[in-house]
Amino acid sequence: MIQTPYLLFLGDAPDALAAKVAQGIRDWNPDVALGQLRLPGCGADMGLPDMTLAEAKAAGVKTLVIGVANRGGVISDKWKAVLIEAIKMGFDLAAGLHNLLRNENDLIAAARMYNSTLHDVRIPTVAYPIANGKKRTGKRCLAIGTDCSVGKMYTGMAMDAEMRGRGMKSTFRPTGQTGILITGGGVPLDAVIADFMAGAVEYLTPDNDPDHWDHIEGQGSLFHVSYSGVTLALIHGGQPDAMVLCHEPTRTHMRGLPDYGLPSLEQLRDTALPLARIANPAAQVVGVSMNTKALGEDEARRLIAETETRMGLPCTDPYRFGTANLVDALQAL
Repeated sequence: MIQTPYLLFLGDAPDALAAKVAQGIRDWNPDVALGQLRLPGCGADMGLPDMTLAEAKAAGVKTLVIGVANRGGVISDKWKAVLIEAIKMGFDLAAGLHNLLRNENDLIAAARMYNSTLHDVRIPTVAYPIANGKKRTGKRCLAIGTDCSVGKMYTGMAMDAEMRGRGMKSTFRPTGQTGILITGGGVPLDAVIADFMAGAVEYLTPDNDPDHWDHIEGQGSLFHVSYSGVTLALIHGGQPDAMVLCHEPTRTHMRGLPDYGLPSLEQLRDTALPLARIANPAAQVVGVSMNTKALGEDEARRLIAETETRMGLPCTDPYRFGTANLVDALQAL
């Protein structure tokens, strides 16, 4: 188990989106996040107290969590001095990067010398099966996006919270490092060998009560040429009864791919639904999740209303305005 509370390491993240791991922990499990540690030039700010390692130690922090999700998931050489100093001061380290803590010889040596634990949450701990496509009991909802980092995890977590608040049977099923760090469990799907990804999603969402909903955390995008494979594994392994389309309206191109524009919500719907119906012929698109963080409230509400009219589906910003209308749509199925 990863010891709490945390100090969130933002490193030299250029903006809040690059520190989405820290943002997710701050937003969904704020009780464990006591502060943030930023290097010079960092453009991200979680609104937490800025702490030195010494201040964090005095405050009772147990683990320094790398809250950055950079392209390629690498441990920057600029971070090493801070990470090694943290180990020497008795902190554990936790990260969800592809570049594993346990593969860095200097971190391993320091951890052994100072009895620190290195937690790599992006390491599968189960021998997942190959998907068999068998229908499972219970119901499943999957958030799918026009791009990466548009609010798929927030959508699933917010819908799960709304359902549990109504006394409904619901579970959020994490498939990425941020969700795993928030909830303490899940499948690090993009680190699973390709042939076993869909099977890992089947494993994550087993048979359940007929009125129980699993909210499967979405990953990547069918339209993102770097990460489309993990999205398709979620669609086929998850066999969703319902899908929520997720979109960030101010994007001008796919994240990290300036030569690729974003698809429309209609394109996403019309691409994802036939693929979903291969595994679950009853699959439906039930709503739209609009990430309006970059918009003022009046503009956000206007866009949401326009989207509802255009798509004929309930639309909301889950974090800003709640998910009551999306949950109503699930209850109507």
